[in-house]
This record gives sequence, C-alpha cells and structure tokens, in this order.
Amino acid sequence: MSFLRRQVVTAALTANALRPLPGFRPGIPSFFAGWLVGEMAPHVLALTVADAAAHATGRRRDPRGLALAAASVAGLSYLVLQARQVRERAEDSLVEALGADYAEQLDAEPTPADLAVPWRRLVVPFRMRNAAVRVERDIAYDPAIGRRGLLDVYSPAGGVPDGGAPVLLQVHGGGWTIGNKDQQGIPLMQHLASKGWVCVAINYRLSPRSEWPAHVVDVKKAIAWIRANIADHGGDPDYVAITGGSAGGHLVALAALTPGDATYQPGFEDADTSVQVAVPHYGVYDLAGSTGSRAAVLLRDRFLAPYVLRRRYADDPEVFEQASPILRITPEAPDFFVVHGTYDTLVPVAQARAFVERLRRVSKRSVVYAELPGAQHAFDVFPSIRSSHVVRAIDRYLHWHWNQYRRERGRVAG
Repeated sequence: MSFLRRQVVTAALTANALRPLPGFRPGIPSFFAGWLVGEMAPHVLALTVADAAAHATGRRRDPRGLALAAASVAGLSYLVLQARQVRERAEDSLVEALGADYAEQLDAEPTPADLAVPWRRLVVPFRMRNAAVRVERDIAYDPAIGRRGLLDVYSPAGGVPDGGAPVLLQVHGGGWTIGNKDQQGIPLMQHLASKGWVCVAINYRLSPRSEWPAHVVDVKKAIAWIRANIADHGGDPDYVAITGGSAGGHLVALAALTPGDATYQPGFEDADTSVQVAVPHYGVYDLAGSTGSRAAVLLRDRFLAPYVLRRRYADDPEVFEQASPILRITPEAPDFFVVHGTYDTLVPVAQARAFVERLRRVSKRSVVYAELPGAQHAFDVFPSIRSSHVVRAIDRYLHWHWNQYRRERGRVAG
C-alpha cells in the first residue's frame, strides 16, 4: 500500500474515532472502526509519525500524504488528551456523589503514582498478565449446562486478607449471543485481585440457542453459588459487588435490581441473590423502548425480539418491561456506579442518562455516574489510557464502599 493510501485510511479512521457515525445501522461499523483507534491512539500516533518521518526523508515526497499525516497526528493527539481527561472526569463524579472527603475513608489516599497512566503496561496492551494474581479456571457453578455453567476465580497470589476478601462478580457482554468469561473485565479483575479482592468471571447461556431469561437466571445462579461457596476461595460471602459491560451491563443492572425474583430463580427461589453494589459499563437499560428513544425501539424490534427474547413486543410487552432495568428500580436498589461513553454508537449514552436520572430519583442509595468524553463502546476490554483511569476510579469507589459496608456492621474501627 502506498504512503498516500496509508494516510487516507489513517485519516478516515481517526476522523471516525473523533466523530463516529450515529444511527442504528452505521453505528456498528462505526464502532468497530473507531474502537481500536480510540483506545490505541498513542500506538497509532507513533506509527503515523514514524511513517511520515520515513517518507519525508525519501526522494519522492507526496505532499498530500504528508498533509493527511499531519491532520491525523493532530486528531490522534486530541484523542490521547481526551482519554487522559477521564482521570479528572471520573474523580469529579466520585466527589459529586460521595462528597469531597470520600478519599479520606479509604485505607490510604491515592498517591500521584497510583493515579498516573501506567505507560509500560500500555505498550503491549493485549498481553494481560499479573504475577500477583492466581486464577482457578473452569469451576462449575451449574454442571447441567456444560461450559456455559463454568466460572473462573481470580484471587491474590499471596493469599487473601484475614476475615475474608470482598467479592466482585464479572459478567461478560456480547449482545447476549457471544462472549466468554476470559475475554472481558480482565484489567479490572487483575487490578482488584492484586489488591486483595476475590473476583469471579462467569459464562452464561447465550441466544439464540437459549431463550430469555436463561441469561439472567444464570447470573443469579452464579450469585447463589458465590454465597454458598466463595468462602472456600477466601471471599466474604456476605459482600458481593457485580460488574459487566454492554449485555453484561444489562444483566448486572437487572440482577442487582431483582433480588429474589422468582421468575428469574426457577428451582432456587429461596436463594439469596442480592448484591451490595453494581458497576455496569455501557449497559442496555431500556429493552422495552419505554423511554421513547428511537435507538432503543430499533434495538428492541430488530435484534432483541427476534434473537434474544424470541417474541414480538406487541404480543408480550410485559416480558420486555420486566427485562428492562430502568423499569425495575425501587427505593431498595443497591448502590450503583454507572459508566458510559459519550460517543457510544452501539448503546447511545441517552440510555445511561435516563437510567441514572431515575435511579437518583427513586433509589435511597448512592448513585455515581461517570460519563466519559469521547469514549466508544467496550473501551475497557484491554488496558488503555482511558480504561486505566476507569479501573482506578472503580477501585477507589469499591474500596470506599467496602469500608462503608464494614463500618455499618461494626467490623472496622472508625
């Protein structure tokens, strides 16, 4: 490929990351084109500068290609700056919801080194290993459903703290149709496990092979398994946080808002499936189209109805409404930390805003909302500038929440 063509492609990808194409149909290719460029902007920037520098020293220079390269460098530099702003945006969200003194209630206030971008880890972002974390793989929480009923447990390699560690349950996304427990949430689980948490990543049944509500039933089975078994792995069965992105974000929110719902707990109706806190990322909160959003209605009618819920909304609206977290909010909802990107083309940010607005109006618990400038869908799948700041913000929030939980029960001084 010629230098000019390389720069045309780079400029187009950069432009899409800066201003992705909206809409139901263009949103999917726009996401795939912009996601990697947005999260790997430093890498693309370095390659573009190197390519332009090598071309400029040659005999036959193409001014059009060099001009495009300069434009791409400017755009990519802006993307890097935008990603770095997430640190302040996430911290402002925590302060707004929890108070300016929330950091004083942590075990130790974060140092500048704790908040800095971990540049060394970002050089090879897909090489996600952590010697401080031990992983137990393929443990069955529901043997009856085969590989979809397996989970992995991440724990500190040096052992958990005395008294049991707080537990985080990770639910993968993938449009309720694809995905696996070892593909998402790895940066967050490794980070928390290295700091003393026990993290559990699950598979669950997928559509179209399995029909709704198998997906959320499995999430609840996993919560029940944690309550009954996590002490054997060093976790505290009384404290469960839950997180996940996209379809996983939907399942996280729905499970958190429906503890003990017999419809979603067939055969284990009496099991404790409550959670103490939920941290959904870029989740789908309106499966029924109740907000009137055109994007939500299109998703409902063109994807959810034929492939996931396997029925038309007009024939059975109650099923869609029961599956919509935004319609299941009560004053007893647990604490929430909702994270969403402003440039999400798969699940527009309007869904998160509506969900958070209703949570804050109805729930008696804390609601933190971090809206990330320039972030696309799935921004946290691998380590990046943006995801590293989000992981650390969630770390601060969950440790604050864990300490609040223990204080309320008189298990720590202060």
